[in-house]
Amino acid sequence: MNMIETPIAGLWVFEPTVYYDERGYFFESYNRRVWAEAGIETNFVQTNQARSTLGVLRGLHYQVEPMAQAKLVRVVEGEVLDVVVDLREGSPTYGQWYSVRLSTENKRQLYVPRGFAHGYVVLSETAEFVYKCDNYYSKAHEGGIRFDDPTLRIDWQFDLSRVIVSEKDRALPFLGEHRR
Repeated sequence: MNMIETPIAGLWVFEPTVYYDERGYFFESYNRRVWAEAGIETNFVQTNQARSTLGVLRGLHYQVEPMAQAKLVRVVEGEVLDVVVDLREGSPTYGQWYSVRLSTENKRQLYVPRGFAHGYVVLSETAEFVYKCDNYYSKAHEGGIRFDDPTLRIDWQFDLSRVIVSEKDRALPFLGEHRR
């Protein structure tokens, strides 16, 4: 597995080793031992899956302590632009965002540590998005920031006038007003 450091500390992109033959392909999507050797100790307790259509934008979501979540995200069908924003207090990259394309073809995964807002936009006709979490979801501890926050200037690589966004996500606060 190729582990790629990003410019934001603690945020990793993983490219699995894929074995192809006449039957198709095989790869390990997660191996706790490999992660531990890289210094990442995460105990996943919940797996979620979402199916969305072209232009659906979900996010930017997070959970506050004590229910904060680290996530391992990937796409099993289609393509998305996955975006995270560093919300860790005192982090030298606080308020910075990072994006990566995750797709069926590239099989990349993104490890998102606790303290980040997370979201994605679907770039293909449909996409199946799967993510593991190291803590359970709690409605009482959910938070979020607006996907179109003008201070962040996120390049979603999609025409924002055409995105499909829930009313709940459109009502999220901007970065300077978010829940901590």
